[in-house]
Amino acid sequence: MKSTYELIIAGFGGQGVLLLGQILAYAAVSEGKEVSWMPSYGPEMRGGTANCIVIISDQHISSPLVSTFDAAILLSQPALDKFERAIRPQGLLVYEQSTIIRPPLRNDLEVLCIPGIVEAEKLMSKQVANMVLLGAFLEKLPIVKSEHILVALRSVLPSHRQHLIDSNERALVRGKEIARAWSLVK
Repeated sequence: MKSTYELIIAGFGGQGVLLLGQILAYAAVSEGKEVSWMPSYGPEMRGGTANCIVIISDQHISSPLVSTFDAAILLSQPALDKFERAIRPQGLLVYEQSTIIRPPLRNDLEVLCIPGIVEAEKLMSKQVANMVLLGAFLEKLPIVKSEHILVALRSVLPSHRQHLIDSNERALVRGKEIARAWSLVK
């Protein structure tokens, strides 16, 4: 595996984009890795654009600013439109099925179309759709261990959301299962 991964996570405010980045960053720190987490969001809290760049490395990170990425988790059509071209060839693109009208056009990427919202609703918790996508992402690109994701989740989730930890854990597992099944079909 590579020693440095540069990721973009993007969507609308309220989809848990920044939270996913934070969780990945905290998990990587707990594994002793170097991390950069750089959020960006519009003036609206919900419905505006949101994205974050996460860099995870075994080495010192010289700059948090990158313009091409090894992988992306995209939760909205505008995010796909903006960042699809910024993924390096042979990179990984994981996206939310229900919010993408025009699927990715590139054929030089590994692409996973994940029904995160549908699966989250089956788990009786629509708020964990982002974790379904994270589970699928980590199945394909295990840059941090799942047990560290769960430790990070406990640290990052605010007290009024701690009751969702079990649902988030189930969503993470479900995302991994979907990604494994996707691999068997291909």
